[in-house]
Amino acid sequence: MSEAAIEIRDLVKQYAAPGNAPGKRALKGVSFDVPEGKIFGLLGPNGAGKSTLINIMAGLVTKTSGTVRIWGHDIDRDHRNAKRTIGIVPQEIVFDPFFTPFEVLENQAGMYGITRHLRRSEELLRAVHLTDKRDAYARTLSGGMKRRLLIAKAMVHSPPILVLDEPTAGVDVELRRQLWELVGELNAEGVTVVLTTHYLEEAEQLCERIAIINHGELVTNKPTRELVNMAREKIVRITVDKDLAGPPMEASFIKAEVVDPRTLEITYHRDSSSAGQVLALVQQHGYAIEDVTTREPDLEDVFVQLTMQAAAA
Repeated sequence: MSEAAIEIRDLVKQYAAPGNAPGKRALKGVSFDVPEGKIFGLLGPNGAGKSTLINIMAGLVTKTSGTVRIWGHDIDRDHRNAKRTIGIVPQEIVFDPFFTPFEVLENQAGMYGITRHLRRSEELLRAVHLTDKRDAYARTLSGGMKRRLLIAKAMVHSPPILVLDEPTAGVDVELRRQLWELVGELNAEGVTVVLTTHYLEEAEQLCERIAIINHGELVTNKPTRELVNMAREKIVRITVDKDLAGPPMEASFIKAEVVDPRTLEITYHRDSSSAGQVLALVQQHGYAIEDVTTREPDLEDVFVQLTMQAAAA
């Protein structure tokens, strides 16, 4: 086993179209590795190709060309073992509502050919805090419970890799926290986690490395801290001593905006200016500074910057 839990090389997916018209090219030669034992973020706007890529790994979509190796197993030449080494938690909540959580896990284990004495259904129910719902119909579970049951279902065959496709979509803050605690516990036990999410703050906190794709192409693939440090713009919010006549514009300001009668937000390039220089320029316009706060760049700033650049290219 190499250090990469998942290896993707030159992955292309071209969907067919009626007649002679060219079909949509959902993936355009994507290549990257998912490091073993890490939480890896796969981010991108809607329609970027994330779900297509996940569905190829899950065996639900046939790739056009390229190679995918999961835990060292090629998905074409060694499909059975590749499938056994990955668990997929889909965005949609999918299981028979008339089965109990215990039955859902038992049926899934049976589909993987796991004999009864080797099944982990009770253990998994404890892990996702659903022991007390063991014999309740799945349709009676709350949204957060159903999400946790999906994670348990993906883990019945003890895969070393878990893929979570928008796992916290539509759940409240407390349930989101519970899900991430569970994911953290699984990762601490050695499970490699691949995460897609639209909550960029979550990705920044959880993921050690992040790949961003847009329009079917890989935009970047870097350690999270390095990625966040790519943001060169910084915002300073300034409260002044009197009502503003308008936003004071200077050549070194990227943007200046009046957010209320005595408060400014100024965006500047941190490589060419400092907060002190920005304050001095505001004072030159006749204002005394009463309060200052700054906002450091985050993953959302980088995400917007990179995806806009890719769209414009």
